[in-house]
Amino acid sequence: MKSSYDSDALQVTLRIEDDKIADIRFKCVGCPVAIAASSIATEMVKGKTVDQAYALSKQDVADALGGIPEYKMLCSNLSPEAIRRAIDDWRDRCTERRAAVGS
Repeated sequence: MKSSYDSDALQVTLRIEDDKIADIRFKCVGCPVAIAASSIATEMVKGKTVDQAYALSKQDVADALGGIPEYKMLCSNLSPEAIRRAIDDWRDRCTERRAAVGS
């Protein structure tokens, strides 16, 4: 799933097995803070349950980096939103598959 703000853009791809993040990849176009935040966020959720990954906040990512300047928080810390969007997409696909099998 993609998230973007101004000139920063982030795409997150998940592999979920047994309701856990088995693998996570990202592509980021943006400033060094955006890239660093995306990288650390993927490390933070890998191996976690889907619900734990969904709960990741911008502040969690900023704290893991040792802080992000306030003026960079919104535009450069897209990772929690992108991770939630990817999880939402996965959940929607699971629901669609269940509905198709049930029909």
